[in-house]
Amino acid sequence: MSSLGLSIIVLWPSSSWTGKNGIIADELQIQCGRFYDEKAEKVYQLMLAKNHDYDEVWRSMRISSMTDLILMKIIRIKEIEDKKGNTLVSEGVDSNFMDIMNYAIFALILINQSLNPNF
Repeated sequence: MSSLGLSIIVLWPSSSWTGKNGIIADELQIQCGRFYDEKAEKVYQLMLAKNHDYDEVWRSMRISSMTDLILMKIIRIKEIEDKKGNTLVSEGVDSNFMDIMNYAIFALILINQSLNPNF
């Protein structure tokens, strides 16, 4: 499990493995959970690194600005796909998706803070 404490296993009626607390999952679902944890940890580490470089500037941003940033990343992903990955300067599709995840999390934090000032 990642340091974030995240773990997800999708349950299906045809599953064949029983884990902790009687949770049933097959090997593919276990692999998906591990993959999820691995990617969540990478996204978290990216957020820490970028917060170090840029400080927590996202805290002063509007939700609509986060939406714009996510839309820009989506457009960039589409451009990379259209070029079949043949770009001169690009961080790649993976990093754009990780940025989208962090922007979405930042937006959720800001939404939660607006609803609960003690958050």
